[in-house]
Amino acid sequence: MPGRDEDGRRTHMSSLKELQDLIQEKYGIDPATLDPDESMRDKGFDSLALVEFLFEIEDRFKISMPDPDPSIETLAGLAAVVDRVRAETAAAGAAQQPGA
Repeated sequence: MPGRDEDGRRTHMSSLKELQDLIQEKYGIDPATLDPDESMRDKGFDSLALVEFLFEIEDRFKISMPDPDPSIETLAGLAAVVDRVRAETAAAGAAQQPGA
């Protein structure tokens, strides 16, 4: 569960752990072997596998990922994009609520 700073804003909570768990669930790769800063291609994710994984992420987190982003070369880069999209989605949802 994310923390909040003194202004009530969400503090950075990376989706990294959730992504590692999803990789283990879908591909059987032990999260302990996943270096967040290592190229995902080095773990066997070719272009097609990455696209399929992005669809899994969209389904799991109920978000819409941007078109292929060059920062999605590493798991840490992917987690940063997921965090950004989740924050934008939450902010958009809050802005649509009455009284927001």
